Amino acid sequence: MIDNQLFILGILFLNIAICEWLVSRTFLKHFGTAMLVILITAVEANIGVIPSSTDAPILYDLIFQFIAPLAIFMLILECQISAIRAAGMPLLIMFAIGSFGTMAGAIIGGLIAAGPENIGEFFPQIAGMFTGTYTGGSINFNAVALEYDLNKEGNLYAGAVAIDNIWTAIWMIITIALPQALSKLWPRRLNKQSDSIQAPSEKDLNDTEKVNPYGLSILAVLGIGALLFSEFVSDQLKSAGIPIPSILILTTISLLLAQLKRIQKIHGSRLLGIIGIYLFLAVIGAYCDFATLPKMGDLAYHLLFFVGIVVFVHGLITFGLGALLKQDWDIIALASQANVGGSGSALALARSLNRHDLLLPAILIGTLGNAVGTYLAFMVVAYYS
Repeated sequence: MIDNQLFILGILFLNIAICEWLVSRTFLKHFGTAMLVILITAVEANIGVIPSSTDAPILYDLIFQFIAPLAIFMLILECQISAIRAAGMPLLIMFAIGSFGTMAGAIIGGLIAAGPENIGEFFPQIAGMFTGTYTGGSINFNAVALEYDLNKEGNLYAGAVAIDNIWTAIWMIITIALPQALSKLWPRRLNKQSDSIQAPSEKDLNDTEKVNPYGLSILAVLGIGALLFSEFVSDQLKSAGIPIPSILILTTISLLLAQLKRIQKIHGSRLLGIIGIYLFLAVIGAYCDFATLPKMGDLAYHLLFFVGIVVFVHGLITFGLGALLKQDWDIIALASQANVGGSGSALALARSLNRHDLLLPAILIGTLGNAVGTYLAFMVVAYYS
């Protein structure tokens, strides 16, 4: 039974369902579905319920090769540039500054932490992954991992995910506390967003959509077509001596399609994207071999130190330039959190700061991060390569 592809797929979907239930009903909501899916699947693989990396079934490769890129394509379809304008110019400016801060952090961190020497051959990809995820979210992290097959380095990848979650949680606490502390030292006038900005919808808040077979089928056709086209173009460019990653071409196609009114009317892209990402993360869990985790040794500390520098430099630049521009402290913190944690944590921060006028802008600015993070990530990879 353990070698039955259908049985394995059923277990992976069951894991997603269990984790979604745990996150919605228990204290484990603080861990998030993504991390729980990795952990639960890792335990199952290590006790023999499903195959691990040593005897990986073809299903795992299919998810890596097709499902994960399609999931990224679907999630990028959420990025509507015309809607992002509603986030307001101050927030957009601070988000751009924060993105620059993340790139600077990845470069400075590589120097201070001696990344190539201490982290090893995969350091350029690791630096790119953290540039991507601290620009707008985990789909950028995964885009780089997929392009360079780092997802198959199960323990390294899982360790990077864990460190990402640690620093994201720490930064959430900091961005909640800093606006209150800084407001007492250097008061700022609150930059209230327009009352005309609508409240977040149920789809924005809870990852729910009304779907139908027609819409899902059209999305599937678009995704498969874009994936085939991006791989073809990438192969042609590489043969011509221009090594552009196929995932970058796929991201560009999705971003362009997302601006079309007809595409915006089709529902289901977020749902398909999230399920695909969770399946991908479940397989990452299966690739984790607990017996080899201790072998990471000092590598874990070097990773933790490097990522800490990335976050610190990002924060220093974002809050420093924000202070010089005399921006609202809440907006500075929100832009920073949208960079480091993505839409979800930015939304949570807006709630924590009691800034209901910033709820929808938080979601919109996080979506922008999804769109641009992959480009910045590959720029950092190219810098170190």
